[in-house]
Amino acid sequence: MTPPRVLIIAGSDSGGGAGIQADIKAVTMFGGHAMTAITAITAQNTVGVDEVMLVPADMVLKQIDAVVDDIGVDAVKIGMIGAADTAAALADRLATIGVPIVFDPVMIATSGSRLADAPTIAAFERLMVIATLVTPNLPELEVLAGRRMRGEDDIVEAALALHRRHGCAVLAKGGHGTGPVVTDLLARAGTVVRRDSQRLDTADTHGTGCTLASAAATGLGAGRPLDRSVQDALLYVQAALRAAPGFGEGHGPIGHALGLSPWDSIHKKSRG
Repeated sequence: MTPPRVLIIAGSDSGGGAGIQADIKAVTMFGGHAMTAITAITAQNTVGVDEVMLVPADMVLKQIDAVVDDIGVDAVKIGMIGAADTAAALADRLATIGVPIVFDPVMIATSGSRLADAPTIAAFERLMVIATLVTPNLPELEVLAGRRMRGEDDIVEAALALHRRHGCAVLAKGGHGTGPVVTDLLARAGTVVRRDSQRLDTADTHGTGCTLASAAATGLGAGRPLDRSVQDALLYVQAALRAAPGFGEGHGPIGHALGLSPWDSIHKKSRG
């Protein structure tokens, strides 16, 4: 089977837990071929983001054109954008690309560092219009919907409102909620699918949103239905949370490889 070609448009995380680095790992674990258009370079670790250097919008577009014109693309994942002009340029460039687009509206890092200013967030509107799936966490959903989420009814209403306004499916992620159960809600076409999972007592959650969006994009790029792509992505994130290696003093990375070393297994078999 030919690997789905997934174009990742996002920032680089020097700590390897989130951003482009997490995206590539997730796409690879789902059997895809990861391609990248880097929007920003960050100096960060598990404790926080020390500095961000944005990549000019025209260079972001040149990265996209270089890989799409030669290799082709089956799905797109958009993460950290960094600037309003880049968001607008992306909306123009991707509007006619004709493949599934998963947009993770990154605003704040797990550590609490802000990764998008007000004009950039305002420009997210155009990206939601062209997206197949948008994956906000609860704080991001509040910003996009323009109101507080006081309970599940508010979350459902906000997710459905975004769907009606932009036409995209909306996965309202429940990781920022409270209680022993994490509830993720997938809203589209007037319906909401609820998925519950056990909340894990861990601080090693860096990169969960990036990972989820990239895993879902790979599923869509392989031709799988939206519901299955989202379900598989959620299950993978839960498994990766359990396999977190425990690196760093803050919010550590999840275990994308799930504690496995595929090369070791293949190498042992080849040696008899």
